[in-house]
This record gives sequence, structure tokens and C-alpha cells, in this order.
Amino acid sequence: MSRVLIRFLGILWLCWWWASLGEAQTEYMKYKDPKQPVAVRVKDLLSRMSLEEKIGQMVQIDRGVANAEVMKTYFIGSVLSGGGSELLPKASAKDWVNKINEIQKGSLASRLGIPMIYGIDAVHGHNNVYNATIFPHNIGLGATRNPDLARKIGAATALEVRATGIPYVFAPCIAVCRDPRWGRCYESYSEDPKIVQEMTDIILGLQGTIPANSQRGVPYVDGKKKVAACAKHFVGDGGTIKGIDENNTVIDWHGLLSIHMPAYSASIIKGVSTVMVSYSSWNRVKMHANRDLVTGFLKDTLKFKGFVISDWQGIDRITSPPDSNYTYSVQAAIQAGIDMVMVPYKYTDFINDLMLLVKNKIIPMDRINDAVKRILLVKFTMGLFESPLADLRLVNELGSQEHRYLAREAVRKSLVLLKNGKNGTAPLLPLPKKAPRILVAGTHADNLGYQCGGWTINWQGFSGNNGTRGTSILAAISSAVDSSTQIVYRENPDADFVKSNNFAYAIVVVGESPYAEIAGDSMTLTMVDPGPSVISNVCETVKCVVVIISGRPIVIEPYLSSIEALVAAWLPGTEGQGVTDVLFGDNGFSGKLPRTWFKTVDQLPMNVGDPHYDPLFPFGFGLTTASVRDLVPRSTSSGVCLRAYMHTILVTVVISLYFTGLWKL
Repeated sequence: MSRVLIRFLGILWLCWWWASLGEAQTEYMKYKDPKQPVAVRVKDLLSRMSLEEKIGQMVQIDRGVANAEVMKTYFIGSVLSGGGSELLPKASAKDWVNKINEIQKGSLASRLGIPMIYGIDAVHGHNNVYNATIFPHNIGLGATRNPDLARKIGAATALEVRATGIPYVFAPCIAVCRDPRWGRCYESYSEDPKIVQEMTDIILGLQGTIPANSQRGVPYVDGKKKVAACAKHFVGDGGTIKGIDENNTVIDWHGLLSIHMPAYSASIIKGVSTVMVSYSSWNRVKMHANRDLVTGFLKDTLKFKGFVISDWQGIDRITSPPDSNYTYSVQAAIQAGIDMVMVPYKYTDFINDLMLLVKNKIIPMDRINDAVKRILLVKFTMGLFESPLADLRLVNELGSQEHRYLAREAVRKSLVLLKNGKNGTAPLLPLPKKAPRILVAGTHADNLGYQCGGWTINWQGFSGNNGTRGTSILAAISSAVDSSTQIVYRENPDADFVKSNNFAYAIVVVGESPYAEIAGDSMTLTMVDPGPSVISNVCETVKCVVVIISGRPIVIEPYLSSIEALVAAWLPGTEGQGVTDVLFGDNGFSGKLPRTWFKTVDQLPMNVGDPHYDPLFPFGFGLTTASVRDLVPRSTSSGVCLRAYMHTILVTVVISLYFTGLWKL
């Protein structure tokens, strides 16, 4: 009997032991349980992390040095593709998914299995990736004055980015460019902070619309078809002296709050997940080391709960010259409130220095815990723990026809008509599709790379039509005109050629060559040669419309008198048919200048409201035209056709005279 009792008690003990073990296992896996509140999961995971694992989460490295072993060994929290970081020539969405999953598997094999978050620049569509839809750069979107369109573009971009297995984008740029000499001015929606603030609706497209009851400042990403966004570059990057990139912004506290800060407040209300710090300084204090603004204002006052990330090698630039005292730079940046550091290569140096600073109690453990909590909060919120690996279900979203139609719509709504007719003559636009012979000229007419601008495939952009898939303006013209119209294309025709060919009209497409960041800083703001001579040779001989492809206003006044019609097309991206949609009247012009067009660079900086305001074209200017479908329908008689055409001209003349101020009511 005693043996039976002993066996029975033994079985009871085993049952109790297994039950206890199960409870312990459930407790241990709490941070992996999606039914637990995010705050509970963050707290549980943080309590299990070593110092090495915490610091690893604060590191973002470039794809070029990332592999499964590095991710597992150093507990790396994030990987990025830097500007123009091409996976391989013309890599497909599947290629990207497979590569990113390979890196992610290294993270999942680490002790706690914390997934890494992969980030990429997607500043006008998924711009690093071949075959992606390239939307107009932000300056063009600012010309549309259409936050809803920006939201739709954000949603399309999110789908294309997710199609390649990437959950995080370094966009949008919400700088307020106050001087077009700045090489990043095209990344700014406007010189007007109100327009920039309104266009932060793109975040709702990228991340999803934040629930009404959400706590202010808490990041929000609505599932696997959305991405974490990044508001950049905090703060004042668009206000540097003479527009010099990474330079000093001299402005008082009131000016900083009223001009450069409103878009950040709006972004935080809309649930933006991350904020990137600017290379620039505010009144000589480097933003990457500015604790008062990063921690004091962004985190404490604006209540931002997501994570703050540095720019590419941004902490290195805290010292002058850069990287002259790396340990101090690490200390200053982390103490300022930067949570994740875009290293991007020397991750062991960063890890070792930060470990030393913490162990010597120079940087308190509370600061490390705060940084890691923020990073984990974003990862949990976006569902990265539940779905760390990408699949191929969205690959067909990359460069989809639906997205290209949206980009085409954005192009036509972004174009600003600056002039239409000269010396009292009838307007030139819209152009007739049917003409015996027309001339297309200029450096930018048949160059998809020039059309897209910087941050396209390569960091500084590309030249030609082979960098990615799209429609050049020349190809769009060929598709738009009547089959009987002969198109003659010459990049740089001489005057004799133009005179001897009896062209009905000419379309001249000129502007800036691609650039990004400091490489685009310009004190002259001139178009690339031979743009001026093309305008002279063509427009002084035949009626011409000049289409300017540029990231900002450029010098145009010396050529204005010879130009019949002038269009600011900004950097429209891959869908050149958006340009011809309005040139030929299928849609009317509706864009308004998002920034002041100067007469001479000597006037700069000059923004609306300045006491010395004397522009060539003021902020908000833009002529409009009516939409005219098929100006010369093949099925109509010549009499009916003529009446329709004359009606169109009459409407356009009245509108043009009104907006140019020649009609006095």
C-alpha cells in the first residue's frame, strides 16, 4: 500500500513539475505573445536583455557589411540600403526579398530572436529599386496643394517597398526650404510651413491612419502593407545660411517654432514612427548633439514616443573635422537623445565605445533603456515579431500600372504654367496634336534620368533611359500626337536647322542635371548647357513651349522674352505622359508655385512676406487652362473643328490675361 502511495505522490509531483515548467515557459515567451499589450512585451523583453544586446539594438549598419553571422553575433537592430545601394543590376523584388530574409534569419538566430528592421530611402517612390514607380519629387507635390494625393502616393510607395521585403522608409522629408541654392530644396514641399505641414498626410499613406483614440506621439503602422515612416531632418535643415547643405541655421526660437517645427508637430500627431536628426546646426549647435531640442523639445514637449535616428555617419560630424574624436561623438549623440545610430560601417567601434561609456557610468543605463524601449516599441507596433520574414505575395505591386497612373496624375497636377503667349498674341497652349511637323529639342527631352533627378537608382541619379523603366517626355509626345504628325528630335539644333524646316511649333525641354545633397548646392542656379543656346536657337525662330526640368527655380529671366509658353515641370519622375497630358490639353494646368521664382540670384534668400519681395513669379502663381479633349477630332468636319478650337483659345486667353494682371476688372 505504501508503494502505491509513493507512486501516486510521485505522479502528482511530476504533474506539478510539468505544470510549473509550462507556466515558466509561458512567462519566458511573454514578449513573443501577440495577445499581450505592447508595453508588457517591451518591458518583458527589455528585462531579459544584456547590455551587449541592448547596444546592438541601437546600431544600424549598411547592407554591404551585413550578413547573418554579423546580425547574430552583434545583435544588430537595423540594416539599411544607403542612397544608391544597388543589390545587383536590375534586381527584382524577389531578389530583394530573398536577400533581406537572409539577413533577418541571422537576427532570429540570436539568443532572444529580436528581428532587425530594414530601412531604405523611398523619397519619391521606391527610388533605389529598378522598375519601381518614381513619383515627382516633393517640390512638385507641393505645387499640387493636394494632401490627399500625397496620402495616396504614400500608400502606393508603401506597397512597392513592402513588395521588396522592406518595412521602413526614410521619408518624408519635411524641411522648409528657404533658399533654393540648397542642394536638397527639391526634397522640400514648399517655402511655406503651412503647405509642408499639410503634406505630412503622406505619413497616413505610408503608415495608415492612426486610430482616433490613440495616445499622442505613439507610433502607428497598420499591418504588413504599410511601412514605418521617418520625418526628417530635425530641425531647421532648410534654413541654412546661403542654402549650404549641412550648414548653420541662424534663427531665433520663435522663428524656429513658426517656420521649421510645425510639420514635426503634425507628423507626431499622425503617428510617425521615427524622426531623423539633421546634419545641420541651429545657431552653431550641431543638431546631432542638441539635447535641448532632441530630448527636451521633441521627446518631452512634443511627446514623441517613437525612436530618433541619426543621419548617415551623422554623429561623426559632431566634431570638426569629422571623426576626430569618435568616443566623444558617441557620448554627445546618445546623451542628446539619439536612439539608433546609422553607423553605417564601423559598428564594432561604435559598440565598443558605447559599452565603455556605459560601464564607466558616463552614459547612464536609463538612457540606454529609454533608447531600446523606443526601438522595441516600433518593432512590436508594426508587427515585426509576428511577421519578421517577407514573402512574395506583393511582388507584383512593384511598378504596377495602377501606381504609374497615380504618378501620371501627380505629374500633371504638379506642372505650373508660368507663361502662355507673348506680346498680346493668342496662347500657345494647349498644343494641337495634329500638325505637319513639330520639333522636340533640349537636353532633357529624351533622358529619363534627368527627368527623375537625384535619389533615383543611384544617390546622385543617372543619365539616359536605361537606369529604370519609365516614359521619357519625347516618348510621351510620340504617343500623344496624331499619327500624321511628324516629330523631329534634335537635342541641340542650330538656328539654321530650325529656320529651314518650317516647324508648326517646338517643344524645348531643358533644366538641371541630377544631383543630391551637397553636390546640388549652387550659388548660380543656372540650367545645364546647352540649354540657353537651345532656347535661343529654337524660340527666336518658331513658336515654342519651354519645359523646365529642375529641382527648384532657376535663372530664366534672360530668356523669357523669346519664349512663347513656359512650364515648370520640376522633377516629374518616370511618368512623362503626365507632362503631355497638359501640354496637349487632355487635362488643364492647375499647379501653383510652391516657392518664389526669383529674378536674379542676388535677391536670395527671398520668400513670400519678405520686405524686399520682388519676384519674377510670386509664390502661389500659376496660370490655368481648360481641359480640351481631342482638339482636332478626326471624325468632325473642319468647320466644327475650327469653332471648337477658337472657343478653346478664347477661354484660355481670358484666363491667361486675368492671371497675368493684364485684364483689369
